[in-house]
Amino acid sequence: MRPRSPVFAALATMITFGLAGCGQTPAMQSPAREQGLSVTTVAPRTDPAARWADGYCGAVTELVQALATLPTVDPRTPQQASRTSSDLLSSLVDGLDRAMAGLGSLGVPPLPAADQGRQDVLGQFAQIRSQADEIRQRIDAVEGNAAATKDALGQARTTLDRVAALDMLKGLKDVPALEAAGERAPSCQQLTQPPR
Repeated sequence: MRPRSPVFAALATMITFGLAGCGQTPAMQSPAREQGLSVTTVAPRTDPAARWADGYCGAVTELVQALATLPTVDPRTPQQASRTSSDLLSSLVDGLDRAMAGLGSLGVPPLPAADQGRQDVLGQFAQIRSQADEIRQRIDAVEGNAAATKDALGQARTTLDRVAALDMLKGLKDVPALEAAGERAPSCQQLTQPPR
């Protein structure tokens, strides 16, 4: 079970355009912006594992939605590249904050082994959030300096690559019974279904 990859592919493409085109015409808008996820169904009350998996996937969906709607980097000038990259990283930090809050509020998992996977994912999210916020501050501090902006944008891309490489559903996959419960959870089904 892995979140839909087109979001991550579009994300990598978007930041690549921004890095390569600093001082050139604007990058095309990412098709990932049009890929919103909506979780409106609830897992059955009689299935605690599916309910917990549903909450887990719902929390992860917060980050996926943030990635799908990241602002586009505008590379026309170093100032624009700095400002729009800062906006992109702020949106990423916000999505990570919402995902971590959701994962943190899940409560005790129905299977004790699941908590280690959740804690691992929370730790990875926290590290990436800290890195993204630090780079955002650096970008804000060097706005207008073309060389420093380009260097900071390269670091931003590294952060986004870390997000794209995440296995966000590790907390479920590490426990076979929870992975199976994820198959019954509406949020997990929406998160892992191929795009139409």
